[in-house]
Order: sequence, then structure tokens, then C-alpha cells
Amino acid sequence: MAPCMWDDLVGQERATTHLRRAVEAGSVAHAYLFVGPTGAGKKSAARALACSLFCNDGACGSCRECTRVRNNAHPDLHIFNPEGVTYVVSQIRDIVRDVHLKPAEADRKIYIIESADRFNEASASAFLKTLEEPPSDVVMILLAREFDDVLPTIASRCQVVRFAPISAPVARGLVMERTGAGEDEARAALAAADGVIPRAIEFLRSPGRRNARQTILGILKRLPSMDGHDVLVAARELLGAVRAPVEEMKSAQTDEVEQVREFLSGGVLRGIETRHKRELTAREREGVTEIMSVTESWLRDCLVMARGAGELVENADAADATAEVARVLTTAAALRALDAVKRARQRMSYNVSPQLAVEAMLFDIQEVLRCPR
Repeated sequence: MAPCMWDDLVGQERATTHLRRAVEAGSVAHAYLFVGPTGAGKKSAARALACSLFCNDGACGSCRECTRVRNNAHPDLHIFNPEGVTYVVSQIRDIVRDVHLKPAEADRKIYIIESADRFNEASASAFLKTLEEPPSDVVMILLAREFDDVLPTIASRCQVVRFAPISAPVARGLVMERTGAGEDEARAALAAADGVIPRAIEFLRSPGRRNARQTILGILKRLPSMDGHDVLVAARELLGAVRAPVEEMKSAQTDEVEQVREFLSGGVLRGIETRHKRELTAREREGVTEIMSVTESWLRDCLVMARGAGELVENADAADATAEVARVLTTAAALRALDAVKRARQRMSYNVSPQLAVEAMLFDIQEVLRCPR
């Protein structure tokens, strides 16, 4: 049996107690702002709250409603990320229009708005009236890392729930418990998932994502000896590896739609298909982010091993290549390589194509590995 959705939250008793009591008392706010560091469980809490409002058994984790929420497949759960560097007005207007449509199946709709710190003045102005007075059957959940990074006009219209950081040993323990993975596997999965526990669990359960990680590590090992053409081919290989997990997700979406197709109207089905396309795009971008996360974690491994702290290595299965680089790597060189990953992330946030972002990152890291001083 799947665990209760609230069980995904570890070390967040204060936040989860507050939210569960609100559900039990029928006093759920119309808008929340969940604030806390990456990996603290904000999105898991948002999904658990959604399940508590859709499920008849307190977010049991095993019923049809909870399963669909877990798989981002519930027609009345809507998850949004900014389409560019910030939320743009046209995207917010689309959300506002959708908010005023009736729920497809449940008695309410849940909106999870990620990166709430990426509203600008224009997009915030387009959103404020809806955020302050949404329809009675709508709950808005905004997510952000830092409260101070959210525009005051947005934050003031939400009930704020704060999430504490989760320690690395606790995160590893939960991943190991949920997946049966060993400690080294859990470390590597959390590194690939930027410390986000549910994503690390999904990572370990996805053969495509694990294979993509092996592809990344293999390319990094060979990178110093590659010529320019080889690097371009390697970038294409990485993006091809990323698309395999997207196909896994696409297949799951198709199965979900086929199970309910006969019960839904054409309009609802078109809405689900639109949402699925958006989710596939987000999954592909997340896959590219995993390329960067694995690369970043391997470079950190090289640095900590060079400094004699091998016990902090996150990718134990790549220790041979790590040790070879660590023997000659200086701290300054490692920081230059890590900056290359940071620049690649920034390029992605500015909607540079993944191909170009990954190519530039590999060329920059290759330069460091060839001259690691």
C-alpha cells in the first residue's frame, strides 16, 4: 500500500500539523505561500494538501484520486512554472481564465504556482485580484525559497507556511526506506535531484533517468580527450538520454487518459491533453537540469577529494574518474568548472535552447579539465 501523502513530509511537523488541522476544520485558506529551501518538501506538501481536499480518506495515498495527484494526472490539479525568466502577463491571463472555469470532476480546483519569486510588477498586477478573491472552489498554493524574494503585493494576499531545511542524513534515510536503495545510491539520487526527496525517489524508480546519469558520468570521464566534434555529439547524446524518461512519462499519461476517456467530455479531454503537453515540456527541462545537477555534483566530488575529504563524495560509482581529476585539480580550477554549470543554469532560465546550454557547459568544463590549475 502506498503511504499517506502526508508521510512524504519529513521534519515538517509544524507545517503539516497546521495544514491538516485546517482541512479537518474546513478552514483551508484560499491562498497559501509555502516558503523554504530546495528539498524541504514544499511541493510534496502542496500535493498532500490537494489530496486531502480530493480524497475521502485523508490523503490516503492509494486511492484513485491520490494516485492521479502523485502522477500529476488529476484534471483539477494545475501546476505552473514561469515560461521564461519571469511569469509573463499572457501566462497569468491564461491562469486567470482557467481559474474561473468549473472543476472537471472534484468539487474544487487546486493551483500550484512554482517559483512565486519570479513574478514581476506587471504579471503580479494581472494576478492580484484573482489571488485575493478567487472563486470559492479554488485554492492557490504558491511556492518560493525565500519570503523576501516574493513581491509584497503577492505575499500579503497569502497565508504563509514556512518549511525547515532537511538534513542530508534524514533525506538519505527516507530515500533508502522508500526505495530499498543503498546509501551510495541514495546519495547519488539526491545529488541528481538537487536534494528534493520525492524527485530522488522518482529518479531511482526510473530506468531512463538512471541511464541518463550514467551517460553524463561517462561523458565527463572522456571529456578531456574529446575534440570539438566529439563534444557536440556528446551534447546531443545527453539530450537524447534525457528524452527517454520523457517517453516513460508520455506512456503513463496515455494510459491514464485511456482509463477515463469514456467518462469525460471533449472539452475536459482537450484540457488534460494541453496540461500533459505542458508537463512533458517541464519534464524534459527537468531532465536537462538533472544533467547539470549530476555534473555539478561530480565536480564537487573532484574538489572534496582533492581537499582530502573523500567521505563527502556523492557519486561513489564514478570514483575512478574523480580520483584521477582530483590528483591535479586546484580549488580555483574547480570553482571555474562549477561556474560553468551555474552559467548553463542561467542560460536555461533565459530560455536558451538546451542544446546550446549543454554544449557551452561541456566546452567550458573541458577547458578546465585540460588545464586544471
